[in-house]
Amino acid sequence: MQLADSGPARRRSAPVWMRNLAGGDRDRMADLTGAIRTVHDSVIVPEWTEAEARVEGDRARRARTVRDAGVHGLLGSLGPLVRWQPPVLHVDYPVDRDLSLGGRGLRLIPSYFCRRTPIALADPELRPVLVYPIDHSTVRPSTDPSGTKPQALSALLGRTRARTLAALHDTATTGELARRLRISPASASQHVHVLAAANLVYSQRVGNQVLHTLTPLGAALLSGTRMPSESSPGSFGLR
Repeated sequence: MQLADSGPARRRSAPVWMRNLAGGDRDRMADLTGAIRTVHDSVIVPEWTEAEARVEGDRARRARTVRDAGVHGLLGSLGPLVRWQPPVLHVDYPVDRDLSLGGRGLRLIPSYFCRRTPIALADPELRPVLVYPIDHSTVRPSTDPSGTKPQALSALLGRTRARTLAALHDTATTGELARRLRISPASASQHVHVLAAANLVYSQRVGNQVLHTLTPLGAALLSGTRMPSESSPGSFGLR
């Protein structure tokens, strides 16, 4: 894997507060903890449902790519910030750096909040990690402008939409879903739209197809289990 240089790195001395933090100053640690909690509550929490759905959708998309096109197809699908030119994976990166996998494999982690450039984490004792931005250009199916989410949830009580939810235990395109349910693609699309409005399904366009995935809420509803309070990030391991 090669991390391409996007400009010279500048070295600056750390500010006093950062040096104090590194030295274990309790007051600075308390300030940092409070700042992290404030950011989490004001930035992460409001976006978490959307973030989790989009990351799960990306993982489902990559899994299908591995199934249909293998590892070469998976690595080739990570552009434009990542370019696969066998045997080298070129990554746009702030500093010039070469990273040899040395048989350790590579863990790929999709990220909702990482937007500008992928992040590589290297430890000589661990498998290298590449955190890459998910595709934010895909627009989620819109809900009713009046914000009628309760009505969308009540619509799920119908038999056909329950079957639709169950049929999406495995990710499917609109056509595949229609064949599973033995209904028309138009009907399948309509049912998925209602499920998406209730945040039970996440849809993303891949080429000329639309791929549908259960959100964590949809999976929990289908299985009858509670959603975990803390979710670990999904990843792909390549060897």
